[in-house]
Amino acid sequence: MKSRLIFTILGPLVGVLLILFFDFNTERPETTRMAAVAAWMAIWWMTEAVPLAVTALLPISLFPLLGIMNGKLVSSAYCNYIIFLFIGGILVALAMERWNLHRRIALRILLFVGIQPSRIILGFMLSTAFLSMWISNTATTMMMVPIGLAVVNSLEQQIGEKQIGKYSVGLFLGIAYGASIGGVATLVGTPTNLSFSRIFQINFPQAPEITFASWLMFALPVSAIVLVCSWWWLTHLFCRHLETVQLNPSLFQNQYRQLGPMSWAEKVVLADFIVLVLLWLFRSDIRLGSFTLYGWSNLFDQPYNLNDGTVAITLAIILFLIPASLNKTTENERILDWETATKIPWNIVLLLGSGFAIASGFKSSGLSEWLGGRLSEVVGWHPVILLGITCLLVTFLTELTSNVTTVEILLPILGALAIAIKIHPLFLMVPATISCSFAFMLPVATPPNAIVFATNRIQTSEMAKVGILLNLLCVFVVTIATLVIGKIIFDMDLSQPPSWIFQK
Repeated sequence: MKSRLIFTILGPLVGVLLILFFDFNTERPETTRMAAVAAWMAIWWMTEAVPLAVTALLPISLFPLLGIMNGKLVSSAYCNYIIFLFIGGILVALAMERWNLHRRIALRILLFVGIQPSRIILGFMLSTAFLSMWISNTATTMMMVPIGLAVVNSLEQQIGEKQIGKYSVGLFLGIAYGASIGGVATLVGTPTNLSFSRIFQINFPQAPEITFASWLMFALPVSAIVLVCSWWWLTHLFCRHLETVQLNPSLFQNQYRQLGPMSWAEKVVLADFIVLVLLWLFRSDIRLGSFTLYGWSNLFDQPYNLNDGTVAITLAIILFLIPASLNKTTENERILDWETATKIPWNIVLLLGSGFAIASGFKSSGLSEWLGGRLSEVVGWHPVILLGITCLLVTFLTELTSNVTTVEILLPILGALAIAIKIHPLFLMVPATISCSFAFMLPVATPPNAIVFATNRIQTSEMAKVGILLNLLCVFVVTIATLVIGKIIFDMDLSQPPSWIFQK
């Protein structure tokens, strides 16, 4: 309690001291003021002296008061198509949760994979990762943990508590890691990805759009490689003593049978979800070398008026209109109702908005240019060395801080660095964003880590020992993927920067 009070005071104190005793740009005082606000917010975010969402509101108050940005402009940062992409995706995910479709999908994957001890962990990781591509990591983990506990209790009755104790560590770590890894794969999988998309657009308005399809083509292979490596590592540590054990095949069958036949509501939500994903994937043109697959948005006179937020909100609205049952006695109930919709995590919406406001503030105040000048000292560094260091620093920094706030603080700086050393901004910004999700060492690093830690089946030391190697593995995988896949998907040429990075 005392330390929280200290950091609550320290944030604004550092901001005031920066304004009083430093002058980063004599011609533009707002540059120093923006740096002061950024430092204040960084301290509050990293220490959680006040709720993260409260800190996220500071730009709306401080930017106009300090002459950094017009009040109308800073407020608009909290309401844009990326925000509505997030809201639309969350609404569809809430519909899946309301009708238990996510549980049916998870159990179906577990049944398909098999019941050998190592395969059970693989099944949990695949289920969690797939659901986490579309549903929040936290919600997915909270849904999978009770299933995991039921499996562990059943195994303890079959085999014995002593033998299963070690195995359960691997199982629950697999759930947590699967949630984080799966969220990386899609643009809507985690708020950090959405935050990156908008911050990149703010800093480089002339750059090509980061579409759902382009992100998926890069991030899905990264996610798949990390998932397989994580599974191998967990089974190597926690499963070898159980490989000869024969398990009861009804382990998941009974749980799946209890769900009953697929309801009308589940079928509608599943159809809506499939259509949503297909529309996201094929909205814009997909270029593969000399071949171009034209997107469906070209059917409209002005295809650039459409974006992924348009698609998400449209498909979400449809769920508010369709009856939840074909039975006439329940005709007033809809697939999605407003009571369910109120579960939207508005704190994350505010966090996203604050990141966009910070990015706009960096640019409009001249702080991005100032940082670019100061960072010019690393011009002589090889880009690959910069890439590896960026991934390493971000991976271990996000063990102690919120991944969303880490992205929102670092991405504007990395954008300025890219301009200073004249390289493609995505070469640093994309791997930094992905690295923010790969935090496997500490319970506080991610909500999934905290949730599985709360089962009291995992010690912090166990998580740290398993996670440190995975963290280093992810640094290597992301670095190599950026050099091999990223250069193709995002058209990155390390020999010369794209012309649009200098256009305002």
